[in-house]
Amino acid sequence: MELGSIVEFLNNKSILVIGATGFLAKIFVEKILRVQPKVKKLYLLLRAVDTKSAEERLHNEVIGMALFDVLREQHGASLYSFLYEKVTPVPGDISCVDLGIRDSLLKDQIWNEIDTVINCAATTDFDERYDVALGINTLGPLHLLNFVKKCNNVKVLVHLSTAYVCGEDAGLIQEKPFPLGKAKKGTEMIDIDIEKKLVKEKLRKLHSEHAEESAVTSYMKDYGSKRARMFGWPNTYVFTKAMGEMLLVHYNRDTVPLVIIRPTMITSTYQEPFPGWIEGVRTIDAVAVGYAKGKLKHFPFNPKLTVDVIPADMVINALIMAMVEYANRSTTSEIIYHVGSSLRNPFKFSNFQELSFRYFVQNPLIDKDGKPIKVGEITALSSMASFRIYMAIRYSLPLKVFQYLAIIAGLFQKPYKDKYTALDRNLKRGMRLAELYEPYVFFKGIFDDTNSEKLQIAARETCSEADAFNFDPTSVNWEAYMMDVHFPGLVKYVLK
Repeated sequence: MELGSIVEFLNNKSILVIGATGFLAKIFVEKILRVQPKVKKLYLLLRAVDTKSAEERLHNEVIGMALFDVLREQHGASLYSFLYEKVTPVPGDISCVDLGIRDSLLKDQIWNEIDTVINCAATTDFDERYDVALGINTLGPLHLLNFVKKCNNVKVLVHLSTAYVCGEDAGLIQEKPFPLGKAKKGTEMIDIDIEKKLVKEKLRKLHSEHAEESAVTSYMKDYGSKRARMFGWPNTYVFTKAMGEMLLVHYNRDTVPLVIIRPTMITSTYQEPFPGWIEGVRTIDAVAVGYAKGKLKHFPFNPKLTVDVIPADMVINALIMAMVEYANRSTTSEIIYHVGSSLRNPFKFSNFQELSFRYFVQNPLIDKDGKPIKVGEITALSSMASFRIYMAIRYSLPLKVFQYLAIIAGLFQKPYKDKYTALDRNLKRGMRLAELYEPYVFFKGIFDDTNSEKLQIAARETCSEADAFNFDPTSVNWEAYMMDVHFPGLVKYVLK
């Protein structure tokens, strides 16, 4: 396994990046432009109806981010001329044939020029509409593969997935692909064509009944959850991502070297382009944000279990290393890399609990009245059963009593009825969120990362730039990272 110079590999390369407005895609684009300004071209596929819309998204949602501040310092006034020379926004949609690219000249240019393809496109909402998730997470990778088959010079296709395509598997989880149609439970095979037909029929029926869009959305969310659970996955997101992997591996035969990157729970940047950059509330941070705002005092989780987190820039470093290593191979088979920390540098929920408490006691958020928000220790409810009992006693029962007394007193009208409705809605939303997070806060799997470790060893032995592309989880001191990098970044970029 010889990597050579990564920076030299990137020289004069043309790379197609799908899902370019995503969190990890932006980190990838920034790193490539920063470490190798002689890259030939980055074609960024952006969901947009035309070039003007794509350019606006590129400016507002990618290069306008604080993430690009280091590049701004490097290039000064010439930054935009540099970017317009190196970056081409491509209006399109991965859920469509030929990626929805309408400009035939641009499409031909991409087919003839690109040599590397990175797929970061995904809808990561656990509770996404089934039709939307199926289009992007499942059929999108197949559309991309068919597009790559029309390219003349592609050396490698990298697909960004998630380690949690494993569903609720326990024990040591291997870096292995899924056979097409193999369900996690039961004997029934998954027929993706049937899933497409079922979704189409459900939508046709709903529209024929003139259902409101909100009702269609609610139905398709519930339907996706039902189909996922039927086949053994906990939610629509990981189910549709697993099916996307199945299609890629099955139909890639003898097409192109295929790399599948499966990161675990992604957190803020560890080092590059600077520590602590994050965008949006990532998985585990929903707990930290609710806690810091004083709204979360009890939560279902097992303090003894491992919460597998990995900094975002380490994921991108692993992706780039794998891209270079596999592009140099003659094989057209696939390889899967778990990028996480649970096997070689485990971080426990108890650690997260204790560090969250310490940080936000020492650095409290300020409420709308300018007063510090006081937080106490989170009480762990070690099972969903205990969480449901707590919620029933603490919220559901008092809410029912409130409703009953208001009716008896003849007060169950505005504003009492509106207040009850709002409280009931919030309670149901909280319970649904807890149920969506249940598979992760009680997850008992450990991700084997043998392939990733071999790649790290090869990098140290054959690549002089290995330190600049570090993705070794054992190099992270979790206490220092959380206290000095991640929580401050969360406050600065998410809770600002």
